[in-house]
Amino acid sequence: MHDWFKTTAPREAAKMLRVALYQPDIPQNTGTIVRLGACLGVAVDIIGPAGFTLTDKAFRRAGMDYLERASVTRHVSWEAFRSSDPIARRRIVLLTTKADLAYTDFSFRRDDVLLLGRESAGVPDKVHAEIVDRIRVPMQAGTRSLNVALACAMALGEALRQTGGFPK
Repeated sequence: MHDWFKTTAPREAAKMLRVALYQPDIPQNTGTIVRLGACLGVAVDIIGPAGFTLTDKAFRRAGMDYLERASVTRHVSWEAFRSSDPIARRRIVLLTTKADLAYTDFSFRRDDVLLLGRESAGVPDKVHAEIVDRIRVPMQAGTRSLNVALACAMALGEALRQTGGFPK
């Protein structure tokens, strides 16, 4: 059984951007994204099963002392995540290398959920097909993908810029 936790960050509100990680398998990337969420006041949802526990040393090292300030919610499955409150009423935006639209050309909303897939495999076709809004980070020809934490930071930064959501 995974050792997950849930905390509430001071800035978390029903209408704020969120980041969701689909079955992450690299603890350092997840820790970095949770730290990013804590610093920017963005809640993070982790959709299980993950490939590690939140007590993993690499995860805790990447998250540093920001983990206690983060708002992290664990969901046991994709179905549990989709039906959870308030996710069920939000637009989910998938960051994927298979999208045609660049994240810089997308109009973000304040209550969007930015979904990132597994580092090793993205999201399954079933999940990909469910998501209408898909964006990508434009890259040089011949390159496969960016590190998921870097791609998350780029897209989240643009979403926060567009929606005026950066902390004051």
